[in-house]
Amino acid sequence: MMKNSSDFEVMMRANGPKIYTLAIRLSGNVADGQDLAQQTFLKAWEHWEKFRGDSDVSTWLYRICVNQWKNRVRYERSRAFWKHFSLDSGGEEDDKPGRELPAPDAPLDQSMEDRERHAAVQAALVALKPDDRAILVMREMDDKSYEDIAELLNIPIGTVRSRLARAREKLIEKFKRKTL
Repeated sequence: MMKNSSDFEVMMRANGPKIYTLAIRLSGNVADGQDLAQQTFLKAWEHWEKFRGDSDVSTWLYRICVNQWKNRVRYERSRAFWKHFSLDSGGEEDDKPGRELPAPDAPLDQSMEDRERHAAVQAALVALKPDDRAILVMREMDDKSYEDIAELLNIPIGTVRSRLARAREKLIEKFKRKTL
């Protein structure tokens, strides 16, 4: 099937908000999320003619976004390793918290306690390692099935379940620290 730029534009308009939201959640901030969403659609455009339609176009875009994000995380890890490597450090990673996730302004009628709880959850989520944050975002925020997550991350379903359980435990632990 011959695909053209107007088909791509229709597809992008239909899926743009979902991919943009995913990109922000994975990246942990708006600026990096915008870059990731843009990279996703650029990669999709580059391969638009090759899209066979074996899966839904939204699944294809989701996979591109997750893969672009995983590549970025790998790149940042190696860059950080070599940038901060010294013989004195022992090669240990910093335990710095991540960047803040964008959060929409709380409704005016929302209680201060609810706003504080929301902020603490966001801070705990950002403090997670990227892989833990990704699996939680996919399951809890994007409501992806275990099967979809396994396919997107290219891991067995049992691994999805165990990683998700550990990520939930870590989130709870970090949330408790933020609220104490």
